[in-house]
Amino acid sequence: MHKSVQDIVNMKKDGKKISVITSYDYTLASLCDKAGIDILLVGDSAGMVMLGYENTIPVTMEHMCMFTESVSKARETALLVADLPFMSYQASIDDAIRNSGRLIKAGADAVKLEGGSVMAETINSIVDVGIPVMGHIGLQPQTTMLFQGYKVQGKTKDTALKLIQDAKALEEAGVFSIVLEMISHEVAEIISENVSIPTIGIGSGIRCSGQVLVVQDLLGMYDKIKPKFVKRYMNLSEDILKSIGNYKKDVESGTFPSQENWFSMDKEELDKLRSEIGN
Repeated sequence: MHKSVQDIVNMKKDGKKISVITSYDYTLASLCDKAGIDILLVGDSAGMVMLGYENTIPVTMEHMCMFTESVSKARETALLVADLPFMSYQASIDDAIRNSGRLIKAGADAVKLEGGSVMAETINSIVDVGIPVMGHIGLQPQTTMLFQGYKVQGKTKDTALKLIQDAKALEEAGVFSIVLEMISHEVAEIISENVSIPTIGIGSGIRCSGQVLVVQDLLGMYDKIKPKFVKRYMNLSEDILKSIGNYKKDVESGTFPSQENWFSMDKEELDKLRSEIGN
């Protein structure tokens, strides 16, 4: 059995830290699940990491359903949350409910969407039809990038107050947790102390209820963007490049494949074949 939304909520109550990894494919998601990660997040950052887009804006519902289905086949114990992509929920509440349902049908247990108090009514409507929602405030890649770029949020009193108000509005709207992205650690701590639901930090300090990183980032597989908040536990890109280069050399030199890598006919059958074709 995999974790439930209530299990995640109870982790904060019990003082247990929540581990979250963003993953997009069956192979890596299965490893994350086996490692005991609490939440697998299918992020719309797949548009950048997996599809090569410059940002998350071009990502479609079709993309997100495909990635969600792939990860859902891999997980056994983690809760699975999937991102609603840009313009799949902003235009109308009907859109938000319909597209949330599509992600649930693709295998998600809950959906995540960006936005503070302005999204409260939408979130409440999704929750009312029985779909759990994870909130997301601070840096919002779908829209913040259009105005500011990658900048830390909550560095002034006024912006900090707005973030705190947004967090409380999301809690009241019914979210079961909130991602705090690139928020000053002081403000993230205040938010975490003033809401009863878990906060999941990314670049927002140690006082959040849990942390999230993209699996390709922590393994050192994605070099296009190197945020300060990423801790690299490996540098797999170098190992992968070296391994692929060695494969190329082996092919060119004729050392691969070797006898241990191919299959053979029975000698008697081979002799019959050669006799038949005169070779």
